[in-house]
Amino acid sequence: MNRPLKQLLQSWHAAGLTHLPKPTSAAAEAMARLSAPAGESVPAEASQSAPTAVVEEPAAAEPVQLPVVDETSASSIPAGATLTPEEREQALVQLAGRVAACQKCQELASTRKQTVFGVGNPTARVMFIGEAPGADEDAQGEPFVGKAGQLLNKIIGACGWQREEIYICNILRCRPPGNRTPEQVEADHCREFLDGQIRIVNPEYIVCWGSCAAQNLLGVDTPIGRMRQRWYQHGEAKVLCTYHPSYLLRNPDAKKPVWDDMKFLLADMGLTPGR
Repeated sequence: MNRPLKQLLQSWHAAGLTHLPKPTSAAAEAMARLSAPAGESVPAEASQSAPTAVVEEPAAAEPVQLPVVDETSASSIPAGATLTPEEREQALVQLAGRVAACQKCQELASTRKQTVFGVGNPTARVMFIGEAPGADEDAQGEPFVGKAGQLLNKIIGACGWQREEIYICNILRCRPPGNRTPEQVEADHCREFLDGQIRIVNPEYIVCWGSCAAQNLLGVDTPIGRMRQRWYQHGEAKVLCTYHPSYLLRNPDAKKPVWDDMKFLLADMGLTPGR
């Protein structure tokens, strides 16, 4: 199995796909392009019969019509669009497929093990946005699974949530070599994917973990410490900014300010810690 196709299937799994509907001709063509040797084009007529990785559904199951995510932008899904949970899930799967095939950042594409798209509830009220995948995330294909992710899980639990209730992604979907800070051009290349995830999930609240997430999402250069304990707006979502869990690992004293930020979020949502 070639690398782009393997990454596509891994991204589908991370996005929560358990089965595939009967492929459309466009889907077959996309899979054919990914399966073709590098530099070899796929004729349009060949794409109609191209083999695809399809798990058979029960005979009574009807394929779900996917909302169209075009090849250049996720803006074809209007902000605040009303999608069913199934439509959101499968729109995320389509977008994850595009991410898996992305080669815009040549350094990242050549050094990653796989892309790290995002994971969680496609109808989540709250979306968490971090910085970029690290070594553990690059190996597992899921955001926030290393030591910082373990701390994030504790924060989620203290709020009274399960990890599966949140939607979690990053500014970048590839690991920067050596876990360096993402370059602006890399964040710009990945922005259409982030915007697509936000449009599809359509969260009420977004939490930006760390300055990279906050500054890139909101287009500001304000230090993260000055962005805390206040609301920003991005589209229809209210945005809260706080310290990244990896910062808490290095600076345990910052755990209290982050917990204050979580209580600030919960109060606005009409919830109490631990429910």
